[in-house]
Amino acid sequence: MNDYATIDESEFPLIRIRFTGEKSTDENFQRYLFQTRDCYRHKKKLAIIFDAREAGIPALSHQRMQADWLRENRGLMQDYCQGTAYVIPNKVIRAVLRVIFSLQKQPVPYKIFEKEAEAEKWVRGLGLF
Repeated sequence: MNDYATIDESEFPLIRIRFTGEKSTDENFQRYLFQTRDCYRHKKKLAIIFDAREAGIPALSHQRMQADWLRENRGLMQDYCQGTAYVIPNKVIRAVLRVIFSLQKQPVPYKIFEKEAEAEKWVRGLGLF
């Protein structure tokens, strides 16, 4: 099975989550959510760049799962995540993010960018580095 997203923690406290373009399935989406939750295992401050340049549109059920994940992990995110930057040049994928956030608000500061360099500059300005 192919991954819905890959997670790179090699620059911790900066975490990069890249969507692969694979179609979302219950299995690969659950694994993505589990791996994202696992980024908090160190219980240290962090920031995340979500790179959605290759993202496909997740099934509506998976959008709900993402919203539920935000609700369930709200405290963890508020305790440790300084901010999330989203690299989303595609307007349709931006609309998907708005749908998810309409179901459950993002509990930490975030900003949407068209270019990865802009996202990285913003994240590096959060005071973690």
